[in-house]
Amino acid sequence: MQRYFVDQECWNDDALYVNGEDTHHIVRVMRMGEGDNLVAIHPEKGPALCEITKVAEDVVHCIVVTWMEEDRELPVHVTIVASLGKGDKLEQIVQKGTELGASAFIPYQADRSVAKWDQKKAVKKVERLQKISKEASEQSERTIIPEVQSVHTIHQLLELKEQYDHCLFGYAEEARQEKSRSLSEVFESLKREESVLVVFGPEGGFTESEVEKLLHEGFNSIRLGPRILRMETAPLYFLSSLSYKLEEV
Repeated sequence: MQRYFVDQECWNDDALYVNGEDTHHIVRVMRMGEGDNLVAIHPEKGPALCEITKVAEDVVHCIVVTWMEEDRELPVHVTIVASLGKGDKLEQIVQKGTELGASAFIPYQADRSVAKWDQKKAVKKVERLQKISKEASEQSERTIIPEVQSVHTIHQLLELKEQYDHCLFGYAEEARQEKSRSLSEVFESLKREESVLVVFGPEGGFTESEVEKLLHEGFNSIRLGPRILRMETAPLYFLSSLSYKLEEV
């Protein structure tokens, strides 16, 4: 069943319309018409099974058949801070991270980030990442679209601390220690509906200066297993482990 996120202004009680690129997808790609069903997701009420009542040139009109009860979101709200990397690494993190349940993403201009985004490039990059997040949310049957925020500096990240219940960062040195607090122990301290901010470094890792600043502001370093992970693997390891611990055990 195809699903589409529909802006609040497109709803009128149990009637709604779909426009924009989603209209093209419904009519031209999926070849749906009057009488066909789709799932429309209200920003506040969540998903509803809907029937198409009319197909116009640039808009598809629908009515709600029934509101749906779904439990597809992680029990905690996780914001992934991903350092800028080479190629499409950030796109991979957003796509797969959305599938694994992340609530938001923040691109981070780390000290050792090879990639550099100027202001003009950053706007287009974030728009592209937000589109990837939306498509991944539809594919994985999420009930929200994770927000992709603007590129942050280390100082902007540190200022976010008070907005989250838990602030963490993945630190490769923890994997090299014989004794280190396990990720499972960290997860045991999380409570339902709490918020987590977790920062991951670039290809070359964090600088000593970044580590000092994060620790000084109360960010806790975490171990992601005994092996050193690539920058695009680490956030997915974290989210997968969190899902297993909180949803499958």
